[in-house]
Amino acid sequence: MITLLYFARLREALGVSTEQIDLPPEVRDIAGLTALLRARGGAWENELAEGRAYRIAVNQDMADGATAIKTGDEIAIFPPVTGG
Repeated sequence: MITLLYFARLREALGVSTEQIDLPPEVRDIAGLTALLRARGGAWENELAEGRAYRIAVNQDMADGATAIKTGDEIAIFPPVTGG
């Protein structure tokens, strides 16, 4: 099981701030996870679509599509942040 955390516009659009899911055996990295979430359709497909601006962190470290994930990980999905 992994814990997913959603922030800002993603939390609003998806209607959830956190959830826990069991990883199917074929999902081993962030690319596989985002494909799994997009397959839910609707807002999930739209908000996590290729080309949409969002970032992902695994256990508080920035991640990309090739980042490995495993049971017990905490994965945060959030829009890019700017500041000055």
